[in-house]
Amino acid sequence: MNMVEEMVQLSDEELLRYARQVLLDGWDMDAQLRLKTARVVIIGAGGLGCPASETLVRAGVGHVHLIDDDEIEASNLQRQTLFLPEDIGQSKALTAAQMLARINPLIKTYGTVARLDEDNAYELLDMAAGKPDLLLDCTDNFATRDIINRISVRYQIPLLSASAIAMQGQLALFEPQLDTGCYHCVFGSVVPDEAADERTCANSGVLASTTAIMGNLQANAALQYLGLTKNLLTNKLLIWDGSQMQQRLMGYRKDPQCPVCSSPIVNSL
Repeated sequence: MNMVEEMVQLSDEELLRYARQVLLDGWDMDAQLRLKTARVVIIGAGGLGCPASETLVRAGVGHVHLIDDDEIEASNLQRQTLFLPEDIGQSKALTAAQMLARINPLIKTYGTVARLDEDNAYELLDMAAGKPDLLLDCTDNFATRDIINRISVRYQIPLLSASAIAMQGQLALFEPQLDTGCYHCVFGSVVPDEAADERTCANSGVLASTTAIMGNLQANAALQYLGLTKNLLTNKLLIWDGSQMQQRLMGYRKDPQCPVCSSPIVNSL
């Protein structure tokens, strides 16, 4: 435990709420305390951000901040599990944060209506208060993921990136502070006119279960990373195929010529 964890205790109410979790083999009070003191920023409060944030909040992650500039639409209700019909037209980030606070009033949730970019990242991530323990990329296009990756590398913040489309999904956990590679090392450069960059849930469709499964796989990786300090996806990309009910891991290596994580500026941070 670090100094913060040594000063923090679980209340009787927290002990009761998280009792089944603390009973797990390999999970203990220290792990639960790490969750309580963890600060997570989730970019995207949609199909992935809803199930991922809900599981983290129910598990006891102490500070959850959602960033999204979008509003709730009727078509979102099929898979974005924190929203109800009466929420249509409201901010996704603010509505999700309010629902999460109702689900678990023992933790702190925040919602910010904004689009994260390299210019506003320091302010939106509240870097003045210290680095978040983990970034969750729950967005739905390559260009945005590329920007989030650059922010992760620039500020040396671990990045848990998930994607979901149709009946397929991918998941990876990058640790720039360990210099083991980044999102760009795996997926390369983003070409704005590239067809793949235009393939989103809005134009390609997505099964409701795909985002639920990938969001919870993302939460599972986050809980083990935050509570047990384990990255089970080090230099691995998890690929899930719901149409075949198959899952596999694909290895990758850091690109020594990567323009994002191998530049002299990054290596000097």
